[in-house]
Amino acid sequence: MEDSSKKGLQDRSKINMHEPHQVQYWTRHLNISNEELQKAVDKVGNAAAAVIKELAHAKGQRAT
Repeated sequence: MEDSSKKGLQDRSKINMHEPHQVQYWTRHLNISNEELQKAVDKVGNAAAAVIKELAHAKGQRAT
């Protein structure tokens, strides 16, 4: 039996800055640059919810 957690399934709750397709997805989804994304991940970690909250805070907006 194959472990499907290691192949094919992406965890959208985490941002993997070492995967170009994930960086592209998140920068487009959040309408930010690679540098802005990296800065947010460096500050709060790779949890997508924390990054979104940090970006909203940085822009003076409420996270949704």
